[in-house]
Amino acid sequence: MDARQELVKLFETAGAIRKGHFELSSGLHSSMYVQCAQVLQYPRFAEKLGHALAGLFANDRIEAVVSPAMGGLIIGQEVARALPEPAGSIGGGAPALFVERDASGNMTMRRGFQLKPGQRVLNVVEEAGGCVVAVGALIDRSGGKIEFPVESQALLDLPIASYEPEDCPLCREGSAAVKPGSRFVRSAS
Repeated sequence: MDARQELVKLFETAGAIRKGHFELSSGLHSSMYVQCAQVLQYPRFAEKLGHALAGLFANDRIEAVVSPAMGGLIIGQEVARALPEPAGSIGGGAPALFVERDASGNMTMRRGFQLKPGQRVLNVVEEAGGCVVAVGALIDRSGGKIEFPVESQALLDLPIASYEPEDCPLCREGSAAVKPGSRFVRSAS
């Protein structure tokens, strides 16, 4: 089994890849839905994925990992744990920081998190003084269509077709889309 097949099996075993008829948070419809939280709930799987993702950036001298809350907290921690100790570190490894939405809905660093000017960061946060050198993801479902102004890599390329509701073949067949994501659950409560 090659590395790609092994990763897909890991996601499927954890129930992170679902098939059906879904309405994504973008409003688009798809026959496949990926919920990374399902695989990351298992510490050994999260550790394995974090090591693999950190390995994609082994030559980038990453000094901190900044992830979006909530969904990126676990994988950000595991990627940071797998990175080499940054020069001048306090001995705790590469920091695993996160951004979260403020009252106006913008992603921002809070909770006393800070970056040193020019600190080399994997992911978000130039506004805080960091130097974004790369973006990492567990899965690129865009088929390589998303472009970033820095290096970007995903452990798994899993192109997933999505459709405007009026163009959705599943809707035309009479199937009703379900809304599986956490944003939908939160907005329904």
